[in-house]
Amino acid sequence: MRRFLLLVLALLLSSPPAPAATRDVIDRVRDGFAEHDGVRIHYAALGRRGPLVVLIHGFPDFWYTWRDQMTALSRRYRMVAIDQRGYNLSDQPAGVEAYDLATLAGDVAAVIRELGDERAVVVGHDWGGAVAWTFAMQHPEMTERLVVLNTPHPRGLLRELRTNPEQRANSQYARIFQTPGSHLGLTAAALASWVADPEARARYVEAFARSSFEAMVAYYQRNYPREPYDDVPYPLVQSPVLAIHGLRDPFLLASGWNGTWEWLGGGFTLVTVPGAGHFVQQDESALVTKTLKQWLAAELGR
Repeated sequence: MRRFLLLVLALLLSSPPAPAATRDVIDRVRDGFAEHDGVRIHYAALGRRGPLVVLIHGFPDFWYTWRDQMTALSRRYRMVAIDQRGYNLSDQPAGVEAYDLATLAGDVAAVIRELGDERAVVVGHDWGGAVAWTFAMQHPEMTERLVVLNTPHPRGLLRELRTNPEQRANSQYARIFQTPGSHLGLTAAALASWVADPEARARYVEAFARSSFEAMVAYYQRNYPREPYDDVPYPLVQSPVLAIHGLRDPFLLASGWNGTWEWLGGGFTLVTVPGAGHFVQQDESALVTKTLKQWLAAELGR
């Protein structure tokens, strides 16, 4: 099992180098906490005007993954990046059931309400993307717009797991994480090895040392699909959706996006990035930032 985990981390590390970190964003953000059913969720905010944009990270990551996008868009939008429960400064409740997608979507709703808003643009990557999809389906009245990076719609992933042997093979790491004790093979330094910039990597090691590895794998144990991968009739996502996918992602294949428009009630924009891997927001930071800025400007008139 340990050898397999090291292979997964090696694949992460093989992504194209990320741009240099925005060195002062941690010193410029405003930290805050929202509470959801007794669990405190940490968020970092940058920007004081404009529509609210809530950013949700995945595995293994924390709010700092959005540093470039936060800096670039904070003049027009209030950018708020959360630490998902189990990570960094957020609480780390015990029990796999505490990491159910519906509960995680409730964390996002709590942050939006804490900030005094009724709606937000919701942006998610990896597990953050799964949470974003869930949020948009459960809280359409709170979803201004939806942006998802490298996380196909849940029905697309189920279909690929059902019909695509390559996706099943590429999901083997998730099976490992679903086994009891799989968190024991993880370390903060290994989890941060995919981060190219040395100063940013040091931030990640520090954040992961504060995190719960058991909570990280609980996301997989609670939520990652298991056989027979039956289709689920999720409600239509009503808000317009922007999807960005790095085509070198070794874990979630781009074919998962096929037919996504069938599960949406609003507009759909798909941007594929040939040179980017799983962490597209860092692998091609400038392109992702430009795409977000242009799409939001067109959608919100700002």
